[in-house]
Amino acid sequence: MFDNLSEKLGGILDRLTRRGALTEADVDAAMREVRRALLEADVSLDVVRSFTERVREQAIGATVVKSVTPGQMVVKIVHDELVATLGSDGQGIDLNTVPPVAIMMVGLQGSGKTTTTAKLARRMVQRDKRKVLMASLDIYRPAAMEQLAVLGRDLDIPTLPIVAGQKPAQIAKRALEAGKLGGYDVVLLDTAGRTTLDEEMMSEAAEIKAVANPHEVLLVADSLTGQDAVNLARAFDQRVGLTGIALTRVDGDGRGGAALSMRAVTGKPIKLMGTGEKTDALEDFHPSRIAGRILGMGDVVSLVEKAAANIDAEKAARTAERMRKGQFDLSDMREQLLQMANMGGISGLMGMMPGVAKMKNQIANAGIDDRILKRQVALIDSMTRQERKSPDILKANRKKRIAAGAGGKVEDLNKLLKMHRNMADMMKAMGSGKRGPLAGIAQAMGFGGGMPTPEQMKAMAEKMPQGAGPGGMPALPKELPAGLRTGLPNLPGLTGLPNKPTLPGLGGFPGLGKKK
Repeated sequence: MFDNLSEKLGGILDRLTRRGALTEADVDAAMREVRRALLEADVSLDVVRSFTERVREQAIGATVVKSVTPGQMVVKIVHDELVATLGSDGQGIDLNTVPPVAIMMVGLQGSGKTTTTAKLARRMVQRDKRKVLMASLDIYRPAAMEQLAVLGRDLDIPTLPIVAGQKPAQIAKRALEAGKLGGYDVVLLDTAGRTTLDEEMMSEAAEIKAVANPHEVLLVADSLTGQDAVNLARAFDQRVGLTGIALTRVDGDGRGGAALSMRAVTGKPIKLMGTGEKTDALEDFHPSRIAGRILGMGDVVSLVEKAAANIDAEKAARTAERMRKGQFDLSDMREQLLQMANMGGISGLMGMMPGVAKMKNQIANAGIDDRILKRQVALIDSMTRQERKSPDILKANRKKRIAAGAGGKVEDLNKLLKMHRNMADMMKAMGSGKRGPLAGIAQAMGFGGGMPTPEQMKAMAEKMPQGAGPGGMPALPKELPAGLRTGLPNLPGLTGLPNKPTLPGLGGFPGLGKKK
């Protein structure tokens, strides 16, 4: 969603960082461009004005002028102000009250309330181990109640039985009674929406609130509506009283202005963001991480969290043991590729890596997308068990058969085999892992070895010297092997791309290590 804004701000700040010294005129010129970029991204005029004024005030201060790298200090100031605009601290859903905790979902029709309700229920059941009941209060939209019931059946989460003829306030009361009797921790109330703001919807929402007394009132807003989303949030807050906002369609091509404006204008925290159609595509909204993504600094903490949530620890341990013994075959590689796909694919992972935003055009021209992973998995699926175990037996005829079976070309298969060979060689060279380059990274970072946990990553991010580079990224430790100081592990399928994006410390990914 923030791609255009990220690209424009990145370009403006890049020009500043190249200069040895900054004058007041340089800062003024840059702020004019920042103002234009934010307005084009559909950010509210008042928010743009106060944002650029605060940045300018700090940027022409003594700190920047006397800094060794004035340009990078300005990048840090812009980053900090973005975080402040988005809301300094990320706030999650508050469940600290007597159960059942009532959470009311409000918003316009088509903003994604029902889907977000199901996503939130799934997350609370699977991640927080809560007992959740979902109830649809939408008696107007055809099949709205059935939609929630179907989602509930798919996710194996109970929904309130439908009783024809009841009013929304009566359904809310019945849902809370069922929640108490059934020993539920959370009751999610999915209210009705309209295509536009109207008095009838607001009165109904206020009546439901009076009956249910919800602990959280979440506005579900479509991030593609831009400036209108701010007026919507203001109207709901005045009549119903919001406790937070859930942004949907963050993976779309919206310009990002809604996210930057809503928090600043309403003062209500953005708590959740929907990043896709599937019921697992819901993330917490972390202002500092979003600011990092906008400025192209990446979001390594979210990447590690995603890895921790999606990687099967036992399977990963078995694969690591096989790698240690030099037994890494194509079946193991298939597992790695599927894990990458589960973590959001190449585009999802690359969006979180520092510096990758600036290579967007190169990546697009090289034709890199998530279909590469699917094609590589299809090629492996087209092989016999023996061929996967011993790729050396693949000669011309077998290669033709495999490529034809997967609907691909022999060249694609050759690239896949070359990638596997590079990985297998590197795994063998790493031996026990104690002397390997990744162990060096882990020790240099202060971890005992292996992949850092999200908590360790967070602690490390807090300890980073803020002036060490753009966004406070630290320099690589001196203890690292020379080969790792310039280029870090590659991702799969990124062949033929100059200045490949690199990612430190994630030992479980395909394509890892230098080519021999």
